[in-house]
Amino acid sequence: MSCSCGVSTEGEVSGCNNNGGCSTGGCNKMNVFDWLSNMDMPAVDTFDIVEVRFKNGRKEFFRNTDNIDFVTGDAVIVDVPSGHHLGYVSMQGELVRLQMQKKKVANNDEIRKVYRQATIKDLEKYDSVRKRDMPTMFRTRQIIQDQQLNMKLTDVEFQSDNTKATFYYSAEDRVDFRELIKVLASEFKIRVEMKQISLRQEAGRLGGIGSCGRELCCSTWLNEFKSVSTSAARYQNLSLNPGKLSGQCGRLKCCLNYELETYMDALEDIPEVTKLKTKVGDAKLQKTDIFRKIMWFGYDGENTWHPIDVARVAEIKAMNEDGVIPETLTLDELEIKDLSDVGINRDLEKMDKKFKQKDKGQNQGGQKGNLNSKNRNRSNKNRNRNNRNNKNSRPQK
Repeated sequence: MSCSCGVSTEGEVSGCNNNGGCSTGGCNKMNVFDWLSNMDMPAVDTFDIVEVRFKNGRKEFFRNTDNIDFVTGDAVIVDVPSGHHLGYVSMQGELVRLQMQKKKVANNDEIRKVYRQATIKDLEKYDSVRKRDMPTMFRTRQIIQDQQLNMKLTDVEFQSDNTKATFYYSAEDRVDFRELIKVLASEFKIRVEMKQISLRQEAGRLGGIGSCGRELCCSTWLNEFKSVSTSAARYQNLSLNPGKLSGQCGRLKCCLNYELETYMDALEDIPEVTKLKTKVGDAKLQKTDIFRKIMWFGYDGENTWHPIDVARVAEIKAMNEDGVIPETLTLDELEIKDLSDVGINRDLEKMDKKFKQKDKGQNQGGQKGNLNSKNRNRSNKNRNRNNRNNKNSRPQK
């Protein structure tokens, strides 16, 4: 695909040298990859409608009545109300048929036709006309300020035939710009069309870099804006901070809807509970990990969070509804063990046996000592008796 904003008057692609941030809206604005380009399609049944891109990514469908062989990126002259305009072919073939079905555009006679492929003279005239866009926008903003109109002018687009200009604006309330149209028509000598756009469309036309570091989705590929509510952030457990949830348009970010369905499917298994009753106390829900199926609960007066599986949470919830209060978050009842089987009692029994044996040994030692003393006393008595007998048996002198 050629760079539409960099096509020179000689027909060569020079590029805009803006390093990816195309200010004219031709390089990256709503580009489409033709994934059917390498397929052999029947030439007889070729779809005769092409999609044409204009300034800032605006696209419309036109009928190729003359069966001109276009290449994606070619500059063409198309039929528009009260004149003609220059655009660039962004899509053709069967993809256009699918795109029309997606956008619910009827294939009828209301689709205007493509006149021809643009020539070098057409490109020169278009370049000169586009130079009027910025000065006209600045001057129009001054006129709006002088008339004290509550509206914001975003962009100005001149037709390539230099007979009509479209002014894109955004406003919160209804604006009476009848006097403004008269002033603009008399000053710029053209027919004026005022077109109100939403703030999301305004951000898409202006472009920019999002908080993710990439170009805005609305300026690169997103062409349908769906409503975004704060419930999308709640389901994804995001902080309800307007500064973080709002995009450059001032509305909620469109990307909040991208993963919402995945979160909704994962939340089907998560029980709706904020507090569980246990005998230890009431445990309040602190955090939920949706994809890991884990819920963290904390008791009042404690800083510790207890991770509990969702199946256990559902079980405790059912018990509380039936009037049953479990012991803790993990146990229904405390297990009371038999103290006779506890190891510490066995140790005490061993110590008792040990001390009994020691006491028995001491008693036996005392009895032996008494027997020895009795034997000694007995032997002493016998010795004294023998001595007396010996004295009596000696002859007297």
